[in-house]
Amino acid sequence: LMATSAMAEDTIKIAFIDPLSGPFASTGSNGLREWEFAVEDLVNSRGGLLGGKKIEIIAFDNKISPKETLIQLKNAIGQGIQYVAQGNSSGVANALTSAIKKHNKRNPDKRVIHLNYAAVDPALTNDKCSFWHFRFDANVDMKMNAITDTIAARKDVKKVYIIGQDYSFGKAVSAAAKRFLKAKRPDIEIVGDELHPIGKVKDFTPYVTKIKAAGADAIITGNWGGDMLNLAKAATSVGLDSSFFTYYAAGAGITAALGPVAKDKVFNVSEGHFNPTVTAVWDDYFTRFNAKHPGKDITYGRIPYTVRMFAKAVSKAGSAKPIDVAMALEGMELTTLAGDKIKMRAEDHQLIMPIQVSVHTDERIKWEFDNSGWGHRTISSTPAESNALPTTCKMKRPKA
Repeated sequence: LMATSAMAEDTIKIAFIDPLSGPFASTGSNGLREWEFAVEDLVNSRGGLLGGKKIEIIAFDNKISPKETLIQLKNAIGQGIQYVAQGNSSGVANALTSAIKKHNKRNPDKRVIHLNYAAVDPALTNDKCSFWHFRFDANVDMKMNAITDTIAARKDVKKVYIIGQDYSFGKAVSAAAKRFLKAKRPDIEIVGDELHPIGKVKDFTPYVTKIKAAGADAIITGNWGGDMLNLAKAATSVGLDSSFFTYYAAGAGITAALGPVAKDKVFNVSEGHFNPTVTAVWDDYFTRFNAKHPGKDITYGRIPYTVRMFAKAVSKAGSAKPIDVAMALEGMELTTLAGDKIKMRAEDHQLIMPIQVSVHTDERIKWEFDNSGWGHRTISSTPAESNALPTTCKMKRPKA
């Protein structure tokens, strides 16, 4: 027991709470693999933190359920873990952030920080903001700003169909699409605005048939995981000849499913650089990942800088105590491996960063997805200052 206790003190534990089973298992498994690699490659193999402490990732399967997430959070806290990495499903993130806020108020000696690497509901850094929540991904509105810039420049787009998952994220995508399109291209007609049950639809053919009948030139969707994969399969089977503007239509089997029929028609918004990787340092990171995990893809370009920023905060604070790390994270700046300047905005804990729009293609692709010969190449980038959208956050900060 004494040896186990000593070992625990030599590691900084992060609970990875995301789906590792069920319809979104591949999404969670990809995230876990990339977290584990980033921690080992960027921190542990370089001497660790605070004189040699290693970061340890401990996985918990939440089955994409808010209820199961709270059970796993309790398990993690019971193991003395004070950092939680989660991102898949904004519904889960909202439940997690609320639970952590309550826990920290009641247990000031056992506080927990939520490292949100993928949940993008704008409310999380607006009306529902929390001192204990840090988002390392651009939110829905920031990404839609970049998407609609691309659409606005396309004079051939006159009719748009919006489709998404029926929960907070899908609703936020719909609201943002309508708001930004009205401001940038009021001439565009919204010919459909539809939500479907998350993780329940196996065959999207009826939805795609409806989109085709509506005469949509373009589709906007925030679908992710199995829902994006199944939507892509239906679109190819029906022969839908429209452009897709997406949040998560790359990798995880989606790129392979789209294949040649989607060339120059599927656009994806993200914070990362995949083709080109821009810098030799970022390209080397891809190379090391590929050597460690042959046939697997880097799908979360933000995980490496989430890990690096967390490590920088621990080092700056000289402590792994959550309150110290949180204070160090506020306002922190970092240059990513791809050379981007990013900053954790102190007033709402939203990371401000450049955002890229890429296109599905097989041309000038070094790093492909799904071993398919197809990948995404960047076609435009929105600078960080253009993505620093206003926040309504009125954050309550705790006493140290």
